[in-house]
Amino acid sequence: MSVTASDNYKGVWGTRIGFGSKPALLVIDFMKAYTTEGAPLFAPGVVEAVAKTPALLEAARASGVPVVHTNILYHAPGCADGGVWVKKAPVMTAMVAGNPLAEFCEGVEPLSTEPVFTKQYASAFFGTSLAPMLHAQGIDTVILAGCSTSGCIRASAVDAVQHGFRTIVVRDCVGDRHEGPHEANLFDIDSKYGDVVSLDETLAHLARAAA
Repeated sequence: MSVTASDNYKGVWGTRIGFGSKPALLVIDFMKAYTTEGAPLFAPGVVEAVAKTPALLEAARASGVPVVHTNILYHAPGCADGGVWVKKAPVMTAMVAGNPLAEFCEGVEPLSTEPVFTKQYASAFFGTSLAPMLHAQGIDTVILAGCSTSGCIRASAVDAVQHGFRTIVVRDCVGDRHEGPHEANLFDIDSKYGDVVSLDETLAHLARAAA
């Protein structure tokens, strides 16, 4: 008799953590490399996520929730600052200044008042001062949007909980190149590291917080 993953995890994994009292929205790597047809990193799921994220950004900004963005950029010759990761994933070497694929996607660009953390690896927290900045502001919850679900979203979600943040992933606002890894990683994040919630649920929470 086969057992579904949900049945196997039931009662063991999947405890809800919920929103805390002071969230920040973290928009991860919405760069044109993922939304430009014909580019090696093109991911249809990211196109869909980008289209739904302006509503999330608008709600966060209206409610006074801090918004933080990340991008990936390499500066060293041969992308040496990407270390072994760019050897494993040489497709990432497109992320250099001057390449149009490394620009932010239209409609989800950072405002001039919103910090941008540039990273060279998957997690938004690895090698950056993101966690200390958020802790200094009393942030207890990070709401994640961006890409890709199986890469930088998953890595950032794991690091977020390890840095002491409640972690919320907005299902509608994250995407990947294939449904399989996308769904598998959302299942795993929701089981072990944070809560995967809908855009509607997140907007409702932000509206309540603003009120």
